[in-house]
Amino acid sequence: MASDTHVLDRPPEGANADWTIPQGWDAYSAEDHATWDTLYARQMKLLPGRASDAFLRGLDALKLSESGIPDFEELSDRLEALTGWRVVAVPGLVPDDVFFTHMANRRFVAGNFIRRPDQLDYLQEPDVFHDVFGHVPMLADPVFADYLAAYGRGGLRALELGSLKQLARLYWYTVEFGLVQEGDDLRIYGAGIVSSASETRFSLDDPSPNRIMLDLARVMRTDYRIDDFQQTYFVIPSFDELLRLTVETDFAPVYEAIRDQREIAVDEILPEDVVLTEGTQDYARSKA
Repeated sequence: MASDTHVLDRPPEGANADWTIPQGWDAYSAEDHATWDTLYARQMKLLPGRASDAFLRGLDALKLSESGIPDFEELSDRLEALTGWRVVAVPGLVPDDVFFTHMANRRFVAGNFIRRPDQLDYLQEPDVFHDVFGHVPMLADPVFADYLAAYGRGGLRALELGSLKQLARLYWYTVEFGLVQEGDDLRIYGAGIVSSASETRFSLDDPSPNRIMLDLARVMRTDYRIDDFQQTYFVIPSFDELLRLTVETDFAPVYEAIRDQREIAVDEILPEDVVLTEGTQDYARSKA
């Protein structure tokens, strides 16, 4: 099911106007299902005690398991009953307006291809394991499900305001690579972490990265890594607080206030930061 690239500039032949396509579940090979099973089993050895309670509850509620790639229709029926969301297949990365429109209407777009067995540890673009295992369990949580729908509406507005770059950083540091406080511990909920064995360990256990409490304007000014582990992770106190921040904030003045401010480097700590861990940055320096 995998190919070298799934980045397209227009809907492929046979796709709907909204870029959705049939999942094509019957076309998955035994190797495709075995790849899912291998990835699932590996993550489930790591995630208890590391993943957020909301993520683990979502896995259970949606009946995701080590039994092959899920059928999106069956998965969507369970998810819709919980939070009103459905999973829709797309041929790859879709245009921003398409992405946000689906999200605002509680449709989560997921690639229908899966990585090759020799790509278990790194993939340039999200596949069905990242999208479904990494993202969808959090959509079974009502609070997080509301956050992502609000983000979709905010994304459409950000396009109008020319501020997509700033809003995209919030997505990156929450939905993809977010940490949350649970009691005295930090837990992972970002899909880019929970779907990666190596970043699952690195994000919580390694002394290299900074771990800083999330501030909206600060995050929107902060660059991020797309090619390796993050040098800074942002921590939310709760999903309720993340939702409150999103729905109660008028983002337009925030965009305007930070528009001419300098960008913050991926490893930088500011005097006003609430720092939980000041990282050594040894890993990043070793790769420089």
